[in-house]
Amino acid sequence: MKSAVGRGLLLTGLETTRVRAEMSDNLLHPLTVICAGSCFAFSGLFYKLYSDKRQEVQKLKEIPNFQPDHHLLRILSASSNKRLHYVAVEGLVQAVGEPISSQYVPRCHGVIQKITVHEHWKYWNSSLKTWVSKKVNKQQTTNTVPFSLIQPGSYISEVSVRVDSPLEARGDFLEQVHKRLRQAKEGLMDAVVGELSGEKPVALEEREELLRVGSSITAFGELVLEQDKVMRLQPPKDGRSYVLIPSDYKSFIQRHENCANMWKGLTALFGITGFTLIGGLIHGAINKDKK
Repeated sequence: MKSAVGRGLLLTGLETTRVRAEMSDNLLHPLTVICAGSCFAFSGLFYKLYSDKRQEVQKLKEIPNFQPDHHLLRILSASSNKRLHYVAVEGLVQAVGEPISSQYVPRCHGVIQKITVHEHWKYWNSSLKTWVSKKVNKQQTTNTVPFSLIQPGSYISEVSVRVDSPLEARGDFLEQVHKRLRQAKEGLMDAVVGELSGEKPVALEEREELLRVGSSITAFGELVLEQDKVMRLQPPKDGRSYVLIPSDYKSFIQRHENCANMWKGLTALFGITGFTLIGGLIHGAINKDKK
């Protein structure tokens, strides 16, 4: 009698385990399909980003690339209207005349200087019952002097490309050379006034950015030759972007290619993951039918 009861309990336990396994499989299949579908969706998105980036890289490579040398001068002299509508010119920054000296860093000179002073304040938020930080733009000063691009590796160059209207150019080409945060000195009276008014100063932030003399940049724009044999790079008349890049042309292209390769790798990763999940699901279904 006890043996029969034991066998019954064993069979009941096995049946419960089988039911739970089937329930787990039934729940697992939709989850696997959803995960695989998500992988394929992300793979398609990453492929679109990869395709767009590859087209962008291809268009960048089609832009004529020059250095400010006699070869460029000959090409520009032979062109129609003494004009190249859109080119990339890679060179070193050289001031035309006296450069700008940094206000904070000794023996540091540039051709574009941007000094920004921000005030950090705290304001009492009655809804949140707390102090909220806020940055206020107090003052921003920009100074420029005329500058040219000369051929890398040449200390004295007879040929250069004058860069016009650099403040109209896009690109993060300024280098931060100084940053300082001065904490506000708060006395007892200031603290009382701040509590009553609901606002109080916290700190003063100073920042100086320069386009330094001797730095390497690549400029994209329209190149013209004037009557005095001076080459000038200026904003394009056809609406294309006027850009200054703080690097050489090769490094600039390489960064874009690395970005394209990243999207390509993510496309392959998510695609393979999706196919692996679907393959595992099909393999499990086949083995279940064989049983």
